[in-house]
Amino acid sequence: MYYDPRHKPIPLSHDPLTALVVPRPIGWISTLGRDGIVNLAPYSFFNAVASSPPFVMFSSAGIKHSQLNAEQTGEFVASLATYELREELNITSAMVGAEVSEPELARLEMAPSIAVKPPRVKKSPTALECRYVKTVELPGPDGKPHNFSIVIGEVVGIYIDDRVIVNGMVDLSRVRPIARLGYLDQYTVVDTIFKMTRP
Repeated sequence: MYYDPRHKPIPLSHDPLTALVVPRPIGWISTLGRDGIVNLAPYSFFNAVASSPPFVMFSSAGIKHSQLNAEQTGEFVASLATYELREELNITSAMVGAEVSEPELARLEMAPSIAVKPPRVKKSPTALECRYVKTVELPGPDGKPHNFSIVIGEVVGIYIDDRVIVNGMVDLSRVRPIARLGYLDQYTVVDTIFKMTRP
């Protein structure tokens, strides 16, 4: 099978794109609204995009509270989504108004960050404190604006729970990150690790 994804209809019952780029890490993005309400939402269009200094990005369909808050306040935090916190993560994906604090909805305790104002998820073993850098608007078909844009932040602080550090490295078997797979209700957990030496 071969097809041009810009043209409709897609020749499968579901769009396969997200099933072909897997697993996708989840950025659990916390921000503060101008009114001080904590927003927390998971983004599977998330990744590290540079190092020394490090940058990360997240993206979603339409301008959601995380993007708006990051642009307005200049800060966000990406907490690591883990298997232990999967139910709470799912709750925070609910589409609610800006006046609703998702951590309260999910009964999640937050902890203060050091370099930025938005808090991190207290039970998450790692968090990246970020300063907003820019939003990259993507072009859509026929030159029209795309529904997605990319929010980029510079990592200015990193939190790691000491309990998951072993021999100077983060022990991912203790962390057990979760990631998105192809379709709406499909996830995976990192619990198998193997080594391979580069040539």
